[in-house]
Amino acid sequence: MLAETICSAVSVAGLGIAAVMAYRKRFLSAARFTAYALVPLGLVMTGAVAWIADTAFSPVAWAGFGVLGAAWLLFLSTRAVERRRGERKETTGGAGQRAVAPGASAPSRAVATKPAAGQSSGEDFSDIEAILKKHGI
Repeated sequence: MLAETICSAVSVAGLGIAAVMAYRKRFLSAARFTAYALVPLGLVMTGAVAWIADTAFSPVAWAGFGVLGAAWLLFLSTRAVERRRGERKETTGGAGQRAVAPGASAPSRAVATKPAAGQSSGEDFSDIEAILKKHGI
């Protein structure tokens, strides 16, 4: 009951300040302040303030928030460990071999090699020229 009274008083005070702003020809600021002033009144009318007040003083609700927080921390920690293990397996080569089925053929894409010391990767267009000649371009 006290929270509803305080929210209503805040809304009335905000609407009064908005009226003064409108009197001073600051209509955009007055409209924005009116919107902010109506939020506490809307929360009271929807019952959100009563729900928050009941939740704030309920030990079961706080225990529920604690359980949700523990679940969130557990989820984040397992994701972090999973990412670290994934990075380690990529460096040792274990992840790439498990991704291929046992009876699968070799990949169609050749492994890229480093260019020779005199060449940069952009100078070798022989593959592209062969594809273009194949298609008659």
